[in-house]
Amino acid sequence: MRVILFGATGMIGRGVLRECLLDDRISAVLAVGRSPTGVTHAKLREVRHDLLDLSGLEGELGGYDACFFCLGVSSAGMREEDYRRVTFDLTLSVARTLARLSPGSTFVYVSGAGADAHGRAMWARVKGETEVALLVLPLKGFMFRPGYIQPMYGVTSRTRLYRAVYVVTRPMFPMLRRLFGGAMTTTEQVGKAMITVAERGAPKRILGPADINSL
Repeated sequence: MRVILFGATGMIGRGVLRECLLDDRISAVLAVGRSPTGVTHAKLREVRHDLLDLSGLEGELGGYDACFFCLGVSSAGMREEDYRRVTFDLTLSVARTLARLSPGSTFVYVSGAGADAHGRAMWARVKGETEVALLVLPLKGFMFRPGYIQPMYGVTSRTRLYRAVYVVTRPMFPMLRRLFGGAMTTTEQVGKAMITVAERGAPKRILGPADINSL
């Protein structure tokens, strides 16, 4: 399979990129973003582009089997208008372009546990509205709501606070997983689950941590 990856320099995206490059089911990866990944691999090709304006990029995006959309920002300190621009507008711009270029292809969107189009929290409402809009497009859309994600194999968060949390939780992760396994996953399992969904789909369109781990 040939896949497009958005957000390959973030924590989740780096984990997904690692799994794509290791998995024999993936023959080619196109990483699209504003910053280089710093990874060199025979399967990997990178395109650096302003993601808020996809004009001039459409020629690069056709003919792929799946898109793994791992791009996102924290809502902390953001106005809803700004958060919506990145979370809803950018995601739908990419998805609508791919629906036109490769209808029927798979689109996996990293959402969040608690996403709800009618939710009271701003981030949950915007994420939920994004899910609703994606699910009506002519794509095989799957929404990943991974909950707590433990980074693996040297993958790190770009957010300082999150990095500190992961350092503290890493030694305790096996115990925490035994206690709260249904609410936790890893970057490795998220990546492998995305590839499996692209290959053969999933029983439902909205997938929580337990669904991701099962896949």
